[in-house]
Amino acid sequence: MIAGNRTISALIAGCRENERSSQKELYQLLKGFAMKICYRYQNHAHEAEEIMNEGFLKLFKNIHQFDEARHTDIELALKGWFKRILINTCIDHYRKNSSYLNGKPVTEETEKIADVTETGADILSYKEIIESIRLLSPAYRTVFNLFVIEGMKHEEIAEQLGISVGASKSNLSKARENLRKILLKKNEVKTYVESFR
Repeated sequence: MIAGNRTISALIAGCRENERSSQKELYQLLKGFAMKICYRYQNHAHEAEEIMNEGFLKLFKNIHQFDEARHTDIELALKGWFKRILINTCIDHYRKNSSYLNGKPVTEETEKIADVTETGADILSYKEIIESIRLLSPAYRTVFNLFVIEGMKHEEIAEQLGISVGASKSNLSKARENLRKILLKKNEVKTYVESFR
């Protein structure tokens, strides 16, 4: 049995009984993980936190559907299940607000979110991902995240976002081109700065 399974199982059981202390403890355990997912899809901390909290409400409401007996590593399985809830919540938020979103970049507070379970490689990867995609418009960023990071197909993305498959492909292509330009520009600046050392 994996070390943390008994603790996670106890928290899940408590959440099924609507115990506030179990909900609070599970919230604290998963908050950093959840915020990082929500930040990939949102421009501002308050929006990401709002979506994260909505995701937690869905988690607590539907926790009876999660069957921990089927999994060797319950925490990992719970995070995977919760990640799907969070992504769907982000997609719902995007669809609801896509008519007035703008392409403002994510703030530096994105970099300060702590996830107590992450390794040095996880931190580096996360920072690299955020650094690369945070300047994209919401439409490009959303399609990029769903296709590249979440591994969804264009047909799934189109259905989730209420756009055509062609629009999904076009947004991904434009996102990649914009990322290429951003990375080239960053590399030019870095090379220029290093020439003065």
